[in-house]
Amino acid sequence: MEQTRVVGKRILLVEDERWVRECIKRLLWLDAHAVTEAANGVEAVKLFGEAEFDVVITDFDMPRMAGDELVANIRSRAPAQPIILITASVEQFFGQENRADAVLSKPFGVAELRQILASLLS
Repeated sequence: MEQTRVVGKRILLVEDERWVRECIKRLLWLDAHAVTEAANGVEAVKLFGEAEFDVVITDFDMPRMAGDELVANIRSRAPAQPIILITASVEQFFGQENRADAVLSKPFGVAELRQILASLLS
């Protein structure tokens, strides 16, 4: 059964590791998404204030501003903004309040990314 695919969305991608950001961007390009990149949360806050995005995808563990701080900042400005938090240690979020709409565990593939995007944007 073919899963629902969402295409052509505006995505703010926030990841401090350049090679990881590049890999995720390439996965998003497979579905014709327009990707705006930020290397940290501070840069992402600035970009978020300058443009509209269909979804924000942010890493959790970043210097200058952690992903949960970025999520809180975005929620204070746009409570309904869809946000996906990506992390290598997803177990730290079990049983805790998380203001992101979804948590995606690294490493992940295109199928997992598509599934979460479809659930948030369809």
